[in-house]
Formats: sequence, structure tokens, C-alpha cells
Amino acid sequence: MGGLSRTGEAGPARASRPPAPVPPDATDVVLAVDGGGSKTDVVAIALDGTIVGHARGPGSNPQTRGWDLAGPILDDVRARVVGELGVRRIRTTHVYLAGLDLHDELVAATAALAHWAEDGGEPHVLDNDLFALLRAGTLSPDAAAVVCGTGINALAVRADGTTARFPAIGDVSGDWGGGAWLGNRALWHAARADDGRGPATALVDAVPAAVGLRSVREVTEAIHFGRLDQRVFNRLCPVLFEVAGAGDVVARSVVERQAEEIVLLAAVALERLGLGGSAAEPVPVVLGGGVLAARHPLLVDGVVDGLAARVPGAVPTWVTDPPVLGAGLAALESVGADDAALERYRVAVRSRAFASTTALIR
Repeated sequence: MGGLSRTGEAGPARASRPPAPVPPDATDVVLAVDGGGSKTDVVAIALDGTIVGHARGPGSNPQTRGWDLAGPILDDVRARVVGELGVRRIRTTHVYLAGLDLHDELVAATAALAHWAEDGGEPHVLDNDLFALLRAGTLSPDAAAVVCGTGINALAVRADGTTARFPAIGDVSGDWGGGAWLGNRALWHAARADDGRGPATALVDAVPAAVGLRSVREVTEAIHFGRLDQRVFNRLCPVLFEVAGAGDVVARSVVERQAEEIVLLAAVALERLGLGGSAAEPVPVVLGGGVLAARHPLLVDGVVDGLAARVPGAVPTWVTDPPVLGAGLAALESVGADDAALERYRVAVRSRAFASTTALIR
């Protein structure tokens, strides 16, 4: 989706259009959709900020699942909410999905969700879930956001509407980290320690124990033969942090490397927009996703210290609320909801079990 190129040319930040100019009704609702790597939330919100419907489903990241899987998941979760609205009219729909990083991905998403117009709920805003995280963490027009959940991504925005973004399509675009990647590294280091190619690490015992097997070799073979699927790496991410927290040098090195990458993403995005270079001009760096939201001390210290050294104006801002908070706030604001409505929605989200703030992946 464009963003800011290396030459400084700005591209479109998002696919958006205003809701139809029809008079509001007290029974109107807005829909907020957040689709991540491990879960999808759809919330219907009355204009006073009251949640009138909520449904959850599995992850709907179209970049990793493809639209053949992501589309039906989004349709199903949304239908469960819309089916309970009765005569309520959908005033606007904001959709924020992980995996919408490139222009062609946005075009595909727009086409895949076009049929939502049949009941008046077509997306008015459709973009990467980083924008939902950003709104949940700050109202500043100059800011950056880094998500480290199942995967990792970042962006920065400037008051004039310019954005700096990354392709964020994995190893081929230079990415490093995220919950699944960290879990993979836990097994990688365990395997090398187990057969003598790498340094000793407590991961040799912790990794197989976490999945109910007896040895690293059994874990490797179970994955190879399909007895364990790729989701096992998400389960191994907390193991890495647990072992690192106990002082294991190998595990600690991976966590420290993740902190460096988070800092690098935020710093580069801000530098491309000319932001954050001075402590006299503070700029929020919103940090979210399950890995960051868990606030493991090793990761927190590495990120805070790294930002202080690289970006003097950075103000680290952790978001432990689920991303659908930001999605809903943005949707309500787009139809003119007042501060009381926004606060009512914020309180409602925090009082519901939308997500665990202690999970290491999203």
C-alpha cells in the first residue's frame, strides 16, 4: 500500500471513503473488524459507545492464509454479529487486517469483501491492523507503531498524512521476529545444542516438554511428518522467554535480538519521516501485539534502552488492549461520536474478555 518510498514519495495510506451522508439514527451502529494471525474480532458498537454485538473466530491474515480461507472466516464472524442487529443500520465499517501491506493485497481485500455491501456494511476503511494499534495507543498525528505478535511489522505517520511502511512479507523482505519466528528459533537452537552443532541451552529440555514429547528429535520428526503443525511454533514462543528469564545465554540472545529489531523498525520508520530526532520533539512509539503486550522484562528493557539510544524523541507506549479497541475508536470517531461515547467503548472493551494481556502471541 505504497507508504513512503526510499525517495520520499508518498503513496496511499489506506483504502477509505466516508459513510453515506444520511441522517444518523439512535439505533445506528458501527462495525469494527480486527483480523490478526491467531484471531478475528468483529464488534458492533452503538453510537453512544455501547457494545451491542461481538463475535470471535480464528485468525484471518490473508497474507498467510489466503483469501480462500481468510474470506470465509471474516464472513462467518461478521455474519454472527450482523445477524443479531435486527433493524439496526450499519453506519460505517472499519476493517483492519494483518497482512495488508502491499497495494495488490489491498486491491484483493477490497474485492474479497465487496459483497458486504449487500447489507449496507461494506468497508469504509480497509487497512493494515497497525492503524488500529496506533489509534489504541495515541492521538498524536506524528507517531510510530510496532506490532510483534504472531508476526512483526511497523509504520510511522506524520501530521501531513505521509506514512512510512514496510512490505512485511517475511524473510524475503528482510523481516526478523514475531511469536512464530521466536518459537522457531527456540527449536532451532535446541536442535543444534542437542546434536552438538550449537552451544548448550536449557531449550533442549524445555522445548519437547512444552509439546509433550521426550526429545528434540521427536519434536523435529513430528513437525516433519505433520503430526505437529506450524502452530507449534507459537506454543514455543513463551518457552523461549521462560528459559531466557531463567538466565539461559542462548535464549537471552534471541530475546535481545528481537528487542533490537523492534527498535530498528521504529527508528527507521520515524527517520524516513524526519521524526523523533530530538528529545525536545517527543513522538509516541506505540508497541503492541502479544509478544510486546506481555511486557517480559528482558524485552521491555531492550526496547526502552534501544529507543533511548537510537531515537531521542521516542516515547515508548505499550498497548495491552486488544486491537479491536483502536478499530472501534476509529469507527466511532468517523461518525462524530463524542468523548463520552469513546470512553464508554474503551471501558466496555476492557471489561470484556477480548484477549489476554499476558499471552506472548496474538
